[in-house]
Amino acid sequence: AMLRLRLLTWDVKDTLLRLRQPVGQSYAAEARAQGLQVQPEALGRAFREAYGAQSRRFPNYGRGQGLSSRQWWVDVVRQAFVLSGVQDGTALTALAEKLYRDYCSSHNWEVLPGAEETLSQCRQRGFHMGVVSNFDNRLENILSQCSLRHHFEFVLTSEAAGVAKPDGRIFEEALRLGGVSPEQAAHVGDDYTRDYQAARAVGMHSFLLRTAGQGPEPDVPPEHVLPTLSHLLARIEK
Repeated sequence: AMLRLRLLTWDVKDTLLRLRQPVGQSYAAEARAQGLQVQPEALGRAFREAYGAQSRRFPNYGRGQGLSSRQWWVDVVRQAFVLSGVQDGTALTALAEKLYRDYCSSHNWEVLPGAEETLSQCRQRGFHMGVVSNFDNRLENILSQCSLRHHFEFVLTSEAAGVAKPDGRIFEEALRLGGVSPEQAAHVGDDYTRDYQAARAVGMHSFLLRTAGQGPEPDVPPEHVLPTLSHLLARIEK
């Protein structure tokens, strides 16, 4: 039976947009422009370490602990360079601020194949659309710069919501913004726990984007799996 959906909510990173190149490469290139030599691979590892530590210490961009997401990110970037052996504190602050701004634009993000077309088709079919993303408040701007913002009636970030996926409250807030009940809504994302399971836990429908090379996930019926975004409407309408 065709799903009676009125609202589609979307994850962003690795669902609609992806980074043009690994973080270590972008950071190293910017550092080189400032006269600092750092290995991209080492910097990538250091970034993951710094990001992980900061996320554990100050979850959701320090939203509940008095940090701004900007300060949260600047600290992560600085720490990544420090862990990579860069000592110059003054240069690092300016560099971290610049990188924070750079990730706010289409300079570092690209639209995934099929995303624009699928979003347009979904809107033509009359679906209400919104974003539900564990992202900071730069997301609105990033979506605008990548020419996707106009598809969505709302953009709900974990920073704005005060809770992050898989916490069901961010999905409940999205349902409230969309003015629909859970069974009238479906979420599309690439993460089994944060997207697929979390949306289903509040009673929404859900589709899991599984690009080539990813292993199968437990208990996801094939009709809920999207090998590409272009499969979505067929899954909804069959």
